[in-house]
Amino acid sequence: MMPDPLSEMLALVDARCLITGELRAGGEWAFRFQPDVQVKLDAIVRGSCWLIVDDGPPSRLVAGDAVVFNGVGSAVLCSDPRLRSEATEVLAAKDDSCSRLGSGDEVAIIGGHVDLDPAAAGLFTSALPSVTHASASSAEAAEMRHLLERIMEETESAHPGARFAIDQHAQLLLLQVLRIGLRRDAASHPGWLRLLSDPQLRPAVSLMHADPARSWGLADLATAAGMSRSHFAHRFREVSGQPPLTYLSHWRVRLASRALRESDTTVATLAERLGYASESSFSHAFSRIVGVSPSRYRRGTGPAVRS
Repeated sequence: MMPDPLSEMLALVDARCLITGELRAGGEWAFRFQPDVQVKLDAIVRGSCWLIVDDGPPSRLVAGDAVVFNGVGSAVLCSDPRLRSEATEVLAAKDDSCSRLGSGDEVAIIGGHVDLDPAAAGLFTSALPSVTHASASSAEAAEMRHLLERIMEETESAHPGARFAIDQHAQLLLLQVLRIGLRRDAASHPGWLRLLSDPQLRPAVSLMHADPARSWGLADLATAAGMSRSHFAHRFREVSGQPPLTYLSHWRVRLASRALRESDTTVATLAERLGYASESSFSHAFSRIVGVSPSRYRRGTGPAVRS
């Protein structure tokens, strides 16, 4: 099975969703947090609550909902929006399994964050809105509920490999949220997430991803999309924020960046593998996009090349 563009993108940025804690609350309660990571995820396992992001309007969250925060300054989870001014940033005493607020535990929320390769994190975060809300009423709701249940079961168990299982389910939970974002939240946000959600443009994107070394022409890509050259070029730029051949150049450089960080492949070999006529033309393209030469980039981020 050939990897699809979304899978490739997640692998390229090394996106890993990690569950880091659980909150149980009841009665009247309010909790304010300032994410110390760029991308954070919260999922409602049981009950319901209100979410207020950066002092904006409140939104209702119910069991099965999940939210991804991207670069959010602060957020409040609470039993009633009127309690936002009383929200505490300090949780009640934490035991081995979770933190607690208020009285009772009719509300259960699991929280985590998405780790990203720092060298490629901007590619991921630039395509996401500040808040992606995956609703329990969405088409993916049943799968999300199943994943949340499995995460809670593993969290509360002492089974061997529980931590590994939690991490795997968290990865799939992140994927489900992104799939919802592909259909809804990314629709008005130019970038690769919106690009991958466009059924007309996806065939052309798949061609570029499947064979980045090929000298793709605008006519080839437009034919794959079933459009005229001018219509294809206009729509691609509108959806992705850049022309199709610029997207191809950036994708090649992203692949090269990963190879330079993770392998000892020579610059000359990379140039040939990615379809450049010469090492110098590849170095020029890489420097223009990244800001430094491939050799200098490797010295700063990747393993030394073996002689």
